[in-house]
Amino acid sequence: MSHSHASSSRMSGLELRATLSLAAIFALRMLGLFMIMPVFSIYAKTIPGGDNAAAVGLAIGIYGLTQSLFYIPYGWLSDRIGRKPVIIAGLVVFALGSAIAALAHDMTWIIIGRAIQGAGAISSAITAFIADLTTEGNRTKAMAMVGGSIGVSFGVAIILAPVVFRWIGMSGLFSAIGVLAVLAIAVVIWVVPDAPTGPPVVRSPFSEVLHNPELLRMNFGVYALHATQTALFVVLPHMLELAGLPVASHWRVYLPVMGLSFVLMVPAIIVAEKRGRMKGVMLGAIALVLIGQLALAALPGMLWVIALVLLVYFTGFNVLEASQPSMVSKLSPGPRKGAAMGVYNTLQALGLFSGGAIGGWLSKTSGPHAVFYGASALVFVWLIIASRMKAPPVRQPV
Repeated sequence: MSHSHASSSRMSGLELRATLSLAAIFALRMLGLFMIMPVFSIYAKTIPGGDNAAAVGLAIGIYGLTQSLFYIPYGWLSDRIGRKPVIIAGLVVFALGSAIAALAHDMTWIIIGRAIQGAGAISSAITAFIADLTTEGNRTKAMAMVGGSIGVSFGVAIILAPVVFRWIGMSGLFSAIGVLAVLAIAVVIWVVPDAPTGPPVVRSPFSEVLHNPELLRMNFGVYALHATQTALFVVLPHMLELAGLPVASHWRVYLPVMGLSFVLMVPAIIVAEKRGRMKGVMLGAIALVLIGQLALAALPGMLWVIALVLLVYFTGFNVLEASQPSMVSKLSPGPRKGAAMGVYNTLQALGLFSGGAIGGWLSKTSGPHAVFYGASALVFVWLIIASRMKAPPVRQPV
């Protein structure tokens, strides 16, 4: 009896292979987003149209905007024709956008390339695929690996982008991302297991995804989480510079903070899954994000203070990044997982886009503190909304 429970809570070889290969593809696409951030504004000054700050902001942000337009159609399509064809098609589109950006000699073509990159919006199909290939008991673990892979790609990008940029330039950076996308297609075809063929499913109406109050709560949450994260990064690099750390050394703060926050995330996820404390863990994590944003506004901008506050913030952030998609896949009506993930990822992308735009505007008109207070207000509203969520049913041991 206890043996079957142990084996059910440990991932099978197939689950592990599916999760690691799909997480790698997910991380690769996020790398395409993150690699540009630390170096793009420096590079932009060297090409026609790059002295226009609005165009630079658009080139960075348009990726999130076109993603948000395509997540729902891709998720819906993957429910209909299968996950693999949709993921491969999205990677082809992404590689095409990378090639256009790599060959671009002015700002307009870079913006077009970035927009096409974003149109390969396969995240909802990937997350739904992971949900297909894992048992409910292991789903949060699988989603935590995906969340972890995003965090790792973020850390890698911030550390490597300036080095790679110096070495092969911006067009080299875009080319490299395109080549990685082509390699990812090979991974989808030969490494990712095929989806299980279950009994035929009853189609539930798409509106079900939009009327479910628990899913709506999750959708608001992911919007708030990513809008406030992008707004934070409008101000944070400048704060670190003012604290005496040049851009090339920012990784010295990010690397230990990200590493430690992952270590701290693991016990929280185990408690949430094994002990059925998902609601409490999520509310605690939202509170950490809120404390982090408020502390950045209120505390003196000394380097060790910023690093400590970022540790608090990213611990909360990583717990939410891992637990929210798992919750969405558990809450979504069976045949509508792709559609539910599509809506969820759309709000995530809109958060990334609007957080950058509104954060930039607030910083310009009212200063950096306004960004943190604005973000704190949004997270506080989220905490109130999330406090009403129903605790998910605890799985009984087999």
